[in-house]
Amino acid sequence: MSTDLHAPLGQNRKPGRKGPGILRTGRVLAGICLILIGGFSLYTAFRGDGVKLEKPHAQKDAAAPPTETVQAPAKPQASPAGGMPRSDPQSGANVEQMVAGDGSVVTKYSPRTRDGNGPVLVDAMQMGQDPRMAAIPNDALLEDTPAGRLPIVGPDGRRPMDQYARPWSGAHGTRIAIVVSGLGLSQTGTQRAIQQLPEEVTFAFAASGNSLQRWMQDARRAGHEILLQVPFEPFDYPANDPGPDTLLTSKSAAKNVESLHRAMGEITNYTGIMNYQGGRFLSDPVALEPVMRDISKRGLLFLDDGSAAQSKTAVIAKGTELPHAFADVQLDRQVDENAILQKLDELERVAKRNGQAIGVASAFDESIDAISKWTEEAAMRGIEIVGVAALTNDPKKP
Repeated sequence: MSTDLHAPLGQNRKPGRKGPGILRTGRVLAGICLILIGGFSLYTAFRGDGVKLEKPHAQKDAAAPPTETVQAPAKPQASPAGGMPRSDPQSGANVEQMVAGDGSVVTKYSPRTRDGNGPVLVDAMQMGQDPRMAAIPNDALLEDTPAGRLPIVGPDGRRPMDQYARPWSGAHGTRIAIVVSGLGLSQTGTQRAIQQLPEEVTFAFAASGNSLQRWMQDARRAGHEILLQVPFEPFDYPANDPGPDTLLTSKSAAKNVESLHRAMGEITNYTGIMNYQGGRFLSDPVALEPVMRDISKRGLLFLDDGSAAQSKTAVIAKGTELPHAFADVQLDRQVDENAILQKLDELERVAKRNGQAIGVASAFDESIDAISKWTEEAAMRGIEIVGVAALTNDPKKP
C-alpha cells in the first residue's frame, strides 16, 4: 500500500455507507429515554403526594353556593379556638371571627341585645299602624270616661301620636305635609276627599261633624293620618260662633277641659288636635295652658293652623312638653283652583328653603282638585308628602 504523505488527511478515503453502528446506538438511547419517562409518570400517578392539578381558588368559590359568613383575606387576629364574640361598643352587632384551616378569617355578624346605650337604629316604618288594622283603635291607648273613650298614653309609654301616625321613608330631603280640614261637615265633600286625595294627605275631622266614626274608618283604611278639629273662640265671638262646645276664655279651665273631652270622645285613631278658628283663645296663655297640658298628657300633638298672628301655642307647648307644629301656608283663602296651585308652589318654595313645610286647606271642591293635581307631580321634583306627625316639634324626642 502506497501512501501520499502530502495529501490532506481524510481526502483519500474510499466512498461507502456511513456507520450503521452510530444509528443503532441513537435509537437505543431514545428508547431508554422513553422508558424512563413512562416509568416516572406511572410512579407519580400512584404516589399519594404526587403532583396534582387543581382549579384556581377563584373558580372553586364561584361554583360554591353563597353562605351567610364572609371570608376576609385579612391578617388573623388573636382569638381563642372556636372564636369569641367581639364588637365595637358603639356598634349594634356582635362580631365573631374564626381562623379557618387555610389561614383565612371567617367573620360572622349577628344582632346584639340593646341595653339603651350606643346609637339608636331608627326604622321609619316602626311608626304607625298596619294598614290592615288602621281603622281599629288600640284599646291600650284608650280610657273610658263619661265623655266617651279618650286617648291616653299606653302602659308601655306608646302615644296615640306614634300609634296612628302615617309611616314615611325617613330619608333626608324636602318634606311637605298637607292637611285638609273641615271633614265631616259635608257628606259629599268628605266622600270626595277620601276618594280623590292621595293617602299621604292628612285629614282633619271637625268635632261637630256627622257620621264621624264611619268617615274616620274610611279615611284610615285609605291610608290617611287624621286629626281632630276642635272649635276655639275667635275674636269676633259670639257674632262668629264656631259651634257647640267652643272653648272660651270666659270659661273656667275645668269647663274648657270638659268641652275638649267631649270633642275627643267623638272618634278615635287620631294623632292630635287642630284648632278651628280660635284667634282670641290661642292668644290667651291663661286659658290656653290647661288645655295644652291635657293634650300633651294624652300623648297627642297640636297643630296650629297659623291663622292667629298672636297665638301663644309655641310658648305654652314648650312648657307642657306638647309636640306641636305650625302651618306655613293657608292654601285656599282664595277659593280658586289656579290660586290654590300657586299657593302650593309657594309651599314648595318654603319647604325647599327650610327642609319641610305644612300647608292647610278646607275641603272645598277647588282645593281637592288642586291638591290632587299638584301632588301627582311633587314626587318627580324630589318632594315627599308626609303625615303631619312627621313634622312636629317633639320635646320628648332628641
